[in-house]
Amino acid sequence: MCICGWCTPALPSSGSYQGAPQGFAGRWGGDMLMEKVFRSEDLSPADRFDCWRELVGQTHAPLELRSDYRADFRASQRVLDLGAVSVWPTTFQPVCFRRTPRLIRQSDPEGLHISLPLSGALRAVRGEEEAVYGPDSLCVIDTSRPVDVYGGDDASLHTGVGLEVPKALLPVPRNQVDQAARLRLSAQDGFGSLLAQLLTQLARDTDSYQPTDGPRLGTVVVDLLSALIAHALDSDNSLPPETHRQTLFLRVRAFVQGHLHDPQLTPPAIAAVHHISTSYLHRLFQEHGLTVSGWIRRQRLEHARRDLVDPALRGTAIHVIASRWGFPRAADFSRAFRNAYGIPPKDYRRHGSASAGSSGHSLPVGGTRA
Repeated sequence: MCICGWCTPALPSSGSYQGAPQGFAGRWGGDMLMEKVFRSEDLSPADRFDCWRELVGQTHAPLELRSDYRADFRASQRVLDLGAVSVWPTTFQPVCFRRTPRLIRQSDPEGLHISLPLSGALRAVRGEEEAVYGPDSLCVIDTSRPVDVYGGDDASLHTGVGLEVPKALLPVPRNQVDQAARLRLSAQDGFGSLLAQLLTQLARDTDSYQPTDGPRLGTVVVDLLSALIAHALDSDNSLPPETHRQTLFLRVRAFVQGHLHDPQLTPPAIAAVHHISTSYLHRLFQEHGLTVSGWIRRQRLEHARRDLVDPALRGTAIHVIASRWGFPRAADFSRAFRNAYGIPPKDYRRHGSASAGSSGHSLPVGGTRA
């Protein structure tokens, strides 16, 4: 019997829940992304390992778990609900996960699991093949194939982010999906870097997302993973056009975020870097209800706004902050800031982080139209 309560009936859609079982906590309601939380310290030492084994089995697939630390096992896990996709940041003591032929015959969700190690390494053994994955790589596990995965080094805690995606959601030919588990995918460049950034950001903070954002984020994750697999197999032509557009849009956004300081960050310059026409770049943003220049301006202003109320930057002149975020002319920054927030940057800073940060000032989702 599961004593941790992960298998309890669905929690209320809003409000408080006073009867949360030991080891388990839930976050839900009208203004936050759905997630479940497990903490081993909330359970007695004798129950921790078995409970966590059951939680991992339900999140991923049935597994055999072995650990030299099971007598007083330490682990934590959050499961973020992104529709059919789930993301689960986790920390645990050294353990071996075994997906055996017997377990596969008993139950196979037919999914791909992607692990992004953040601290410590993962060692995956598939038959005679063995591979080690660190923070610079993504480990792909096929629930339909036997594998032994060793996580954690010595007595240190392993930290990482897991991703569960049903194979049926991937718009990639099935034979290529089956090859994915043999791939060594980089988390340092291209689509792998974009996917790793998104997983890391979700692991760090989900407060800015609402429950309705979950399926949208799930779609973004599936698009990135599909593009990553297709690119790694040199088969980009197998992807549908909408996936190509979405991943290109994400690449452009990531490029812009890394170059906001450059005053020469213009639509023609961005288009040239990505080998597309300026008109096609504008269409990409229009599909998301945005304009290129408006979105760039919104990002610059939001970063500058945060810096203005950052206590660590209190001694930094406003024109220096403005220049740092792509506004070389102080008058242009002051005018843009007033138009966006209804208050001059000097007055905004004077109000301080407490009042300015809680006043709800923000640009519209679509940014200022250009």
